[in-house]
Amino acid sequence: MNKEIPPLGAYVIDTRTDRVGQVIEYAGDLVHLHPPCSGAGWDCPAADLQATTLRAYLRARVTEVNRQRRLV
Repeated sequence: MNKEIPPLGAYVIDTRTDRVGQVIEYAGDLVHLHPPCSGAGWDCPAADLQATTLRAYLRARVTEVNRQRRLV
């Protein structure tokens, strides 16, 4: 993310996996992310984050909602 640290609550793209996540907390140079709706979080190096677009955020949210519906 160009060496910028995203604020807590921001949505970003993990460029390693192309997943959208919400910034939950920081641990050194790692950022803990969660999917837009819910689900297991993951850690990502801050250097591998990119600001998200509305389109990417909405696509990720729809994907998560569809995944949750299949689990019910």
